[in-house]
Amino acid sequence: MVPFTQHRRSTDPVRVRVLIADDHELIRVGLARLVAAQPDLTVVGTAADGHEAVAIALSEHPDVVIMDLSMPRLDGVAATKEITRLLPETRVLVLSSYVQQLIVASAIAAGACGYLFKNVSSLDVLDAIRRAHVGEKVFAVDPRTATS
Repeated sequence: MVPFTQHRRSTDPVRVRVLIADDHELIRVGLARLVAAQPDLTVVGTAADGHEAVAIALSEHPDVVIMDLSMPRLDGVAATKEITRLLPETRVLVLSSYVQQLIVASAIAAGACGYLFKNVSSLDVLDAIRRAHVGEKVFAVDPRTATS
């Protein structure tokens, strides 16, 4: 678990508070740097598994969680379900390489407000965070047309 203490509890109401959950360090660090470089976004923590994601979400109350699905200890679907149950104001945006319809549907049923594939551009990820924050549903694919 790596909290970004220099960004905790920003008093700037314009900044979107983001938690990043992915079991791959390269993805976590890269996304954290991308997000932190934006003037309207701030990283409140990163998590390497679903349990860490839930714990950090409960302590930091992020506006948006970027959630991978395949993680150890607690997968992203279960973590999404727990976070959205405990923190209904927090928006969970899935960022995954899975394209199977059942997996996409499971993430949506768990409470995800969006689903992006890991091959999207950095600009698309940033746009999706901002759109999720204002309540939009954000999908890189129509979940009805994902592969089965």
